Amino acid sequence: MNPESRRLLDNLSKPVPLEMWGPYVSERQWGTVREDYGEWGDAWGYFPFDDSHFRAYRWGEDGIAGISDYFQNLCFAIALWNGKDGILKERLFGLGNYKGNHGEDVKELYYHLDNIPSHYYMEYLYKYPQEAFPYDLLIHENGRRTRLEPEFEILDTGVFDKDAYFDVHLTYAKAASDDICIRIDIVNRGAEKADITVLPTLWFYNRWQYDEQHPMPSIRVMEKNAVLASHHRLGDYRLYFDEPDDLLFTDNETNRHRLDGSSPREPFTKDAFHRVIIDGESPRKYRKRGAGTKCAPVYRRSIPGGEKTSIQLRLSANPLENALDESHSDTIRIRRIEADEFYSHIVTAHVPEEYRHIQRMAFSGLLWSKQFYHYDVERWVKKSDGITPWSEKRLHGRNHDWQHLKNQDVISMPDKWEFPWYAAWDLAFQCIPLAHMDPTFAKNQLLLVMREWYMKPDGQLPAYEWHFSDVNPPIQAWAALEVYQIEKERTGQGDIIFLKKIFQKLLINFTWWVNRKDPNGNNLFEGGFLGLDNIGIFNRSQQLPDQVSLEQADGTAWMGMYALNMLDMALEIAMLDISFEDTATKFFEQYVLIAEALNSHGMWNEEDGFYYDTLSIRDSRPIQLKVQSVVGLTSLFAVSVIQKKVMEKLADFRKRTSWFERYRIRNGLFWPNEQHGEKDEVLHSLVPRERLLLLLDRLLNEEEFLSEYGIRALSKRYQEHPFTMNIHGKDYTIAYEPGDSTSDFFGGNSNWRGPVWLPMNYLIIRSIRKFGEFYGDSLKVECPRGSGQRMDLREVADELSRRIIRLFERDAQGRRPVFGEYQEFYNRPGNEKLLLFHEYFHGDDGKGLGASHQTGWTALVADLIHRLGR
Repeated sequence: MNPESRRLLDNLSKPVPLEMWGPYVSERQWGTVREDYGEWGDAWGYFPFDDSHFRAYRWGEDGIAGISDYFQNLCFAIALWNGKDGILKERLFGLGNYKGNHGEDVKELYYHLDNIPSHYYMEYLYKYPQEAFPYDLLIHENGRRTRLEPEFEILDTGVFDKDAYFDVHLTYAKAASDDICIRIDIVNRGAEKADITVLPTLWFYNRWQYDEQHPMPSIRVMEKNAVLASHHRLGDYRLYFDEPDDLLFTDNETNRHRLDGSSPREPFTKDAFHRVIIDGESPRKYRKRGAGTKCAPVYRRSIPGGEKTSIQLRLSANPLENALDESHSDTIRIRRIEADEFYSHIVTAHVPEEYRHIQRMAFSGLLWSKQFYHYDVERWVKKSDGITPWSEKRLHGRNHDWQHLKNQDVISMPDKWEFPWYAAWDLAFQCIPLAHMDPTFAKNQLLLVMREWYMKPDGQLPAYEWHFSDVNPPIQAWAALEVYQIEKERTGQGDIIFLKKIFQKLLINFTWWVNRKDPNGNNLFEGGFLGLDNIGIFNRSQQLPDQVSLEQADGTAWMGMYALNMLDMALEIAMLDISFEDTATKFFEQYVLIAEALNSHGMWNEEDGFYYDTLSIRDSRPIQLKVQSVVGLTSLFAVSVIQKKVMEKLADFRKRTSWFERYRIRNGLFWPNEQHGEKDEVLHSLVPRERLLLLLDRLLNEEEFLSEYGIRALSKRYQEHPFTMNIHGKDYTIAYEPGDSTSDFFGGNSNWRGPVWLPMNYLIIRSIRKFGEFYGDSLKVECPRGSGQRMDLREVADELSRRIIRLFERDAQGRRPVFGEYQEFYNRPGNEKLLLFHEYFHGDDGKGLGASHQTGWTALVADLIHRLGR
C-alpha cells in the first residue's frame, strides 16, 4: 500500500475522516449571500470587492492559494505587490454579477497544479503581471460590452503579451498532519529585471466580533524568524520563515473610519499592510507591536529576467530547532514522489499519456476546491453585522424559512471563486470523481447534506445559498449508487452501511418530492428551473397564472430515475438484509406509474419522436412546449438492469412484480420497457426501445444535438429556425446560442441554450453505455447520423466520451479547444500543460465558458477517461 493510501486508511479511525489542514480557504468571500446584511438582498452591492481589503468577514476568509485548519481558525495565504498596483494583491479579483456583461467572473490567471486527498502535497500557480494590474480596464470594458459580445478577459488586456509577469508557484508538503513545509518560488518570466514584494500572511478568522465570550487569539514574536499563533481550541502553532526584510503585525478588524468616514482612525486594522507597503505609511508601529491577529514577514526581491527566487516557511504545531534545514526540501521531494506513486494507482493505465495528464489535473483541481463553509441562517437573519442596523424585513427575506440550517463544514465547492457555496446537485456530481481518490470523503459529503442541519424537516434539500428553496434535480440516490460501485470496483467490497444510512434519508426526500412537486397527483412532476437556468422559453421557476401549471418532462424523468435508483439501492441492500425487499417493491411500482405518466399522458410526441414539457390548463387539453432540448433527453437517464441472481434470491419481490405486470397487461394498462437478456437479466427504462431509437437519431445528428465536443443542451436546428410560442398574448422565443447567454435569466452567467455541459453529457453517456451493455451487438445505430458508420451503444458511449475529452486534449498543433482564442499564450514554454476546467463549453468550437475553475462537475471527465481505459 502506498503512503497516501495508508494515510487515508488511518483517517477512518477519526470521528470525521478529514485532514486537519487543507486548502479550505475560499477564493472569494465578498459578494456572498452570507456576508449580506442589507435589507434588499443585494449581496454584490452590500459587500463589494472594494470593501474586501478593509472589512472583516463574518462567515469565513479568502485568499490566494490559502490553507487553514478544518474549522478555519487559523489561515495562511500569500499577498503580493509588483510596485505599481494601487491594491495589495491579497485576493483574486473579479467582477460582481452586474459589472460583467455575462454576470460575475474572475479576471485572473491561476491554476491548481497538484493535490492529493490528504493534502500532504499540493501545488498552485498564480500569474502576476509586472505592469499595474488592469483593474479599471477590466471593469470599464466589461461594463461597456453588451450580452451579445464576449467577455473581456485579462489575456485581452495586453499585460501578458511580452511575458512581463511573475509565475508565483506555491508548494505545500506536510512532514506530519500538523507540520506543513511551504515553498514559494517566484519566476520572472520576462526579459527585464523586475521587483516584487511578497507577504506570506498568517491570520485568524475573526470569530470574536460576534461572540464576546470567544477568547482573543494572538500571533506574537516567538524568536528570530518565527512567530507563535495561539488559539484556545486549535492550540499553538509556530510559523518559521526565511530571514525577512520586515515583520509586520496588525489585527483582522474592520477599518471603520474607511467604511463610514466618521469613526476614529485605528491603525491596527485588516488593511494595515496595504497602507505600509503601498501608501508608504511608516512600518515602525506595526513592526514594534510584535503581536496581533494578522501577521506577515515581508520579502522585497528584485529578480533578473528568466531567474527565480524562493522563500521557505514552515507551519508546525511542534517546536522545531532547525525548521528550514535540508529536512524541509527533503519533505517536499518525498511527498512529490508519494503523490506520483498514489496517482500511478488512481489514473488510468491503458489510455494515452495526454488522457492521464487531463485526469490528474481534474483530480487535483477537485481537491483544491474543498472549502470551509460557515453559515448559521438563524443567527444571520436575526442579528446585525455591527455595520448595518438590523431590520425586521430580514425575518421575511432571503432564506428566512431555513433557520434550522447551521453549516460549519468542509465541503467540495463547484468553484471557490465563482461559486464559493455548495449546490446540492453539483455536489452529487462532484462525488463521482472524488470517489476514485477518496471514497470515504465522497460518501461523507453525500451524507452531510442529508443531515438535520442541512435537510429541511419536511425533507427538502438546500439548493444553494442564493435561494435554498430552489429545486435541483434529485440525483443524490444515483450519485450514492455510483460512489458505492466505484469503491466496490476499486476495493472489492461495497459499503452496505453507507447505502443503508443514505437510503433512510432519501426516503424522506423522495416523499417531499411526491407530496410537493406532483400537485395533480398524476405522476407528472413540476420542479421549476431544475438546475437548467434558461433552458425554457420562459423562466420555469416563475409563478404561472391561476389554473395553469407546467408539467415538466425533465421533472417527471428525474423522478422516474429517482424511483429506479431507489429500487436498485433497495435490491442491493436486500441481498444482505431481506427487510428491504418490501421497499424495493414499493419503488418498482412507483417507477412503473411515472413511466406510464411520461409515455401516456401527453409528453411524448409521436410525429417529432421527442418528449416535451406540457402546459396543463384547467378544462383544456394540455399544450406541448415543442422545444427539443436536453429536457427531453433526461428520459434516457432512468435505466436499470436487474440481474438473475437478484430475482432468484428475492422471491417476494419476484412474485409481486410478476403479479403487477400481469395485472396491468391484462387490464390494458401501460407497461414500461422491460426486456429479458440472454443471461436472464431484466432491463427497465422509461423509454421503450422504439422511442430510444428515435431519441438517439436526434441525439447523434450533428445538425441537431451532436457537436464535435459532446451533446449540446439545445438542438442546433433553432439557429436558423427559433421556436416562438404565444402565451396569454405574449410571445416567448428560444434560439440556439452556442456561447455565452444573451438573456439575464438567473443572473445571466450561464447558458443552457446550446453549449455543452459535462454533467448532462456524463448522464447521457452512462445511460447509453448501460443500454449498450444490455443490448450488446443486437442494437446498432448510425453514429454520427448520415455517416454510414454503425455502432453498438457501448461504442456510441465511447465515441461521446472521446468527444468530451477532446475539449481538453492537446492536438498536434498544440491547441486545446478549451482555450479558444488564447492558444498562443498556452503554447508558450512552461504553459503547455496548464489546464482549466470550465463550467460549460461552446456548442460549436468547444471554448470554455462560465466559471473557469469549475473542476467540480467538470471533473467528471476523469471518470469518463477511467471508463474508456477499462
